Amino acid sequence: MKLRITKVILTTAAVTMFALAGPPAFAQQDTKGKPTATGQIKESGKEAGRAGTSLGHNVRHGRVVRGGKHFGRHVGHAGRHVGRAGRHVGRTTKRTVVKAVKP
Repeated sequence: MKLRITKVILTTAAVTMFALAGPPAFAQQDTKGKPTATGQIKESGKEAGRAGTSLGHNVRHGRVVRGGKHFGRHVGHAGRHVGRAGRHVGRTTKRTVVKAVKP
């Protein structure tokens, strides 16, 4: 009898936990739709700003090497955003040129 009550309690707790854990996970998705080229360029600029801020903050506290490391990471992420935007712009340009040249 004790074993059966324990099973029922654990099962109820597990079901309740999974039922309540689902909605907050879906609430974390803040981007709507596909990222646009303009959005990627804007994010690149923000990331470049973060690069300078993190470098300045770390250098001010005497952590020059760590600042350089974080600066490089942020610049790399900014470059990634620019690359994604360039890919989108390149495909759009290609489609436009192909349609214009078609007889």
